[in-house]
Amino acid sequence: MLSSLNNYFAFNEAALKLRGTRQEVIASNIANADTPGYKARDFDFGQTLSNAMAAQRGASNEMGLARTDGRHLAGKPHSTLEVDLMYRNDVQPSIDGNTVDMNTEMRNFTDNAVRYQASLTFLQQRISGMRTALQSQ
Repeated sequence: MLSSLNNYFAFNEAALKLRGTRQEVIASNIANADTPGYKARDFDFGQTLSNAMAAQRGASNEMGLARTDGRHLAGKPHSTLEVDLMYRNDVQPSIDGNTVDMNTEMRNFTDNAVRYQASLTFLQQRISGMRTALQSQ
């Protein structure tokens, strides 16, 4: 029962965590807008979410590390929500080498905040629907 509920909410959980991470990355770009030589960073949200969901589906088939001796470290499981930060292509770099474009960053920040709020609303509706289904009549 709990694993079914976990799977039911897994997509929304992953989407919210990745939206939060993207907000931090964009905020870091904005905070370093005046830092000489700073390169703006971001990640492909759709691709990262697809990879995370594919990793969760294949989690039961995940292969662990082979240990040939009891003294070997077991290793930690790989997080499915790791992001691959890339440098953003600069449209008009400044003289000091900084590639942060405040208009782009503010647009992305606002877009991500709206999408975060929408994901939160979808999650609340799913929880409300689940609560309604579980209530006895």
